[in-house]
Amino acid sequence: MSKPDSQEPFRIGVLFSETGITAAMERSMLQAVTFAVEEVNATGGIDGRELVMVRYDAGSDPVYYNYLAEQLIVSDGVRVLFGCYRSSTRKAVIPVVERHNALLMYPAQYEGFEYSKNIIYGGAVANQNNAQLGDYLLKNFGARVFIVGSDYIWPREAGRTLSDLISLQKGETVGEVYMSMDVPQESLTELVARIRSAAPDAIFCNLVGPSIGLFYRAYAAAGLDPARMPIASLTTSETDIAAMGAEFAEGHLTSAPYFQSVGTEANLACLARLRAKYGADARTNMCWEAVYSQVHLVAQALRSAGTDNVDVLRRALIGSEFDAPQGRIRIDPETSHTYLWPRIGRADATGTLEVIQDSIRPVKPDPYLTSHQAIDWGMRDVSGGSAG
Repeated sequence: MSKPDSQEPFRIGVLFSETGITAAMERSMLQAVTFAVEEVNATGGIDGRELVMVRYDAGSDPVYYNYLAEQLIVSDGVRVLFGCYRSSTRKAVIPVVERHNALLMYPAQYEGFEYSKNIIYGGAVANQNNAQLGDYLLKNFGARVFIVGSDYIWPREAGRTLSDLISLQKGETVGEVYMSMDVPQESLTELVARIRSAAPDAIFCNLVGPSIGLFYRAYAAAGLDPARMPIASLTTSETDIAAMGAEFAEGHLTSAPYFQSVGTEANLACLARLRAKYGADARTNMCWEAVYSQVHLVAQALRSAGTDNVDVLRRALIGSEFDAPQGRIRIDPETSHTYLWPRIGRADATGTLEVIQDSIRPVKPDPYLTSHQAIDWGMRDVSGGSAG
């Protein structure tokens, strides 16, 4: 005999890749969902109802993301999905959730210029990472930037946005190259030689997947100096640094709302719980934190709504807040994106991204980049302490 409806678990779909070219990052995102769901259930679930994951491995392939999203919604009866890292995979899922009126909780930083009532966006858009990084590079290194990225939507749009931002401040893009995600080492070695000849003040790098580490290794092999010409990224995380080796990342920069080194009480407590479960070497990153926070936001909304009916649940989510590891966040009612805390981190010899600049308040998401002035958002230089 089945349980009465009031006792049935709430089922959520989980669509991250455990295999394929972006598996390293997406496995960390899967861990974040699992960890957050266990926290929710350990504190009573959703008013006594368990939160249960239905998960599939999409193999880093947009075609499978589309197919498995359909399966989660139609065959498995799931109404809320957590998933996707790359924009190409999000774009593959959008028509599915819109057709079936399901909800996708999308946690990754992305290019913006998008809205769907069936998506809650938890990652940074350009006015929460790109603008601050461009401003920091111009003030601290110089006005000439070489742009490098993987050849798909997000890196190209991020490059275009940065190029526009630095142009408005009389900076110059001295080169722009996009490469496949499986680019071989020799091609990246040749690219570094080209960058050396162009002599930029900084390299804006949004490679994704294993090519991140290969590029940083090629940079180090060329004997270039991050104190003079750093690699500055929106994607290079603690997970990528661990994969490449800390010695290759040291001195380089990343802009994101969250690093493991953030010293908030919420982050310190979260890390303590994570390490108690997974061991002292457990790592977080910007996408891990966004997934973790989105699970807790959905749990709050389910308690408030009492149902996973998407129209009701979305109303409970919009405007809701959560004390996330990065700081208190809020889902913006106007855009369905999230108020976040921009930061710039510099990698040290241990692989920690130490915060060197942060915001004094959460920044309202502007996915259409109607403002280009990072100073409007109250960035400040800090010495940076470590929770790691």
